[in-house]
Amino acid sequence: MAKAQMTWLSGMALEGTAESGHRVVVDSSPDAGGENRGFRPTELTLISLMGCTGIDVLSILQKMRVTVEAFDMDADADRRETHPKIFEHVTVNYRLTSPDCTPAQLERAVTLSAERYCTVSAMLEPPVAIRRVMHLNGERLDA
Repeated sequence: MAKAQMTWLSGMALEGTAESGHRVVVDSSPDAGGENRGFRPTELTLISLMGCTGIDVLSILQKMRVTVEAFDMDADADRRETHPKIFEHVTVNYRLTSPDCTPAQLERAVTLSAERYCTVSAMLEPPVAIRRVMHLNGERLDA
């Protein structure tokens, strides 16, 4: 069982603590009554998605004995116009620089993360459509 706790700081700001002992502050924007003291909860959702799949992909590539020189990701999300303003579509871009990774290896790592290992992705899909775009050594892979 996972456990977490939230404590009100002031205004709209809350501090979350998880079993790992790490802390994170969430807040709303000033126009929504907050003071911009921390992440928006929806921002953390995107970061959680990228963190989950990123760890998976790196772990899988390591097991494939792929050399990782650089790896980064970004995500864009389209939100519903009405409340609740949930994500409807998310695009995650994976960018890997490696002297020995093949496109098939990167595609396999991302697919395994998406279909088997990434807990956050599994919690979001469906109803959120997640599109995964891979880039290897600066070249976009079209799967």
